[in-house]
Amino acid sequence: MTAISNTLRALAATRAFASTLASAGLLAAVFSAPFSTPAGAETEMLDQVVAIVDDDVIMASELRERLATVTNNLEARGMDVPPEDVLISETLDRLILDSIQLQMGERFGVRIPDAQLDAAMQRVAAQNGLSLDQFRVALEQQGQSYRAMREKIRQEMVIQRVQMGNVNQLIELSEQEVKNFMATEEGQKLIQPEYRIVHALIPVSEDAPDAEASAAREQAEALARRIQGGEGFQTVISEASERVPMTGGDLGWRKLDDLPSLFQDVAPGLSPGELADVFRSPSGFHLVYLADARGAGGQTVAQTHARHILIKPSEILTDDEARELAAELKARIQAGEEFGALAREYSEDIGTAAEGGDLGWSNPGQMVPAFENTMASTPIGEISDPVRTEFGWHIIEVLDRREKDMTKEVQVARATEFLHQRKYDEELDAWLRKIRDEAFVDIK
Repeated sequence: MTAISNTLRALAATRAFASTLASAGLLAAVFSAPFSTPAGAETEMLDQVVAIVDDDVIMASELRERLATVTNNLEARGMDVPPEDVLISETLDRLILDSIQLQMGERFGVRIPDAQLDAAMQRVAAQNGLSLDQFRVALEQQGQSYRAMREKIRQEMVIQRVQMGNVNQLIELSEQEVKNFMATEEGQKLIQPEYRIVHALIPVSEDAPDAEASAAREQAEALARRIQGGEGFQTVISEASERVPMTGGDLGWRKLDDLPSLFQDVAPGLSPGELADVFRSPSGFHLVYLADARGAGGQTVAQTHARHILIKPSEILTDDEARELAAELKARIQAGEEFGALAREYSEDIGTAAEGGDLGWSNPGQMVPAFENTMASTPIGEISDPVRTEFGWHIIEVLDRREKDMTKEVQVARATEFLHQRKYDEELDAWLRKIRDEAFVDIK
C-alpha cells in the first residue's frame, strides 16, 4: 500500500493531510487551526479553500474526495499509484479544468433535462448489472450518496456538452481526406469486416486410430445436425460438453486477419446464424458458428421512397381542423387531383413542399416513429390516413420500396468516425490547455 493510500484512508481529516500537500509544494495550508474544545473532546477541523478558479473555489474536502476516488480506482484496476506530489498535482489540475468548464456551461445555459439524467443513471446501473433501485441501495450500502452520484453524472454531462460544442467547430474533415485515408493500409484495416465466431473443438490427435477419429467425427456431425435443425449452438455444445471432451468458446469480435488461420477461409462464406461444415485439423474436429458479422459485403437496408403533405395546427387552425384538412386533401387526391400540386399549395414542410412533398429514399430510423410506422404499413401506390406527429398532421404516399446495399456507406461512415475522433482528441487537448491558460487560477 502506498503512502498516499494510507494518508487518504487513515489521515484524511487530520493535519497529516495538510502537511502532505504543503510538502508537495502545492498548497500552503488546507485546514485552519482547530477549535478550542473541552478536554477529552475530538478536535474538529475546518474545510478551507485550496484554489480560486475565476468565479468558483475548490475546497480541500473536494480535493480529498477526488484523491480518494482516483486512488481507489487505480488500486481496483491493479495499477500503480503515482507518487504523492504527482497525484495531488494532477488531481488538482483536473478539478481546476472541471471548474472552468462547468462555469462555461453555466454561462452558455447548458441544462441537462431530468429525463436525460435519469436515462444516464439507468445506463450506469445497467453497466453494473443492476436496476436503478438496486443501484441506489448498493450505493447507500457502500456509504455513498445517490444524490451526490446523480450530481456527479450531471456535471460530467455538462462538461461533455461544453467540450463538444467548442471542439467540434474546430474540426474540418473533407470527403477527400476520408477517401485518402481509406486507401491507406491503416484505413483498409479499419474498414475490414468483423466477425464474431463461436467455436467448439472435439480433440483428436493427428495419429489417433481410425476408429477413434471416426467416432469423434460422428459426434461432431451429430451435434452439427442438431444446430442446423434449429437448436441453439450454445445450448447444444453446453449439453454435449458434459459427456464429450470439448474446448473452444466465443472468440468475440475480430477482423478477418485477427482470426485463427483455420477460420479465415470459413468466416467470409457464412451468414450470421450459420454453422460451417464440420472439418478436421491436426487438433481434432471443429464446429464453427458465425454468431454475427458487421462491415461485411451485402449489408442491405430496406428503404422507402415516399412523399407527404404536412398541415400544422396554428392560432387560426385548430388541431381538429388541421386533421380534417389533411383528410380532405387525401380525398381530393383519390378523386383525381395531383399529389405534388396539392403538396406545393398546402404543405407546410418548407424543405419538401417545393418538390411536391417528395422525401426521397429514407432509411429505417430516419423519420419520427409515428410517421415511420404509418409509412411502413402503407402499401406502395396508396395514401395513408392522416397521422399526427410532433410536427402536425401528415398524409403519406408510398411511391416505392427497395433493398439497398449500404456496405460502402457503412465503411465510409466508420472511417469518417475514426478520423473525426482522432482530430477531436487532438483538438480537445489543445482547447483544454487554452482555457486553462486563459482562466484566473490562484492556488492557495
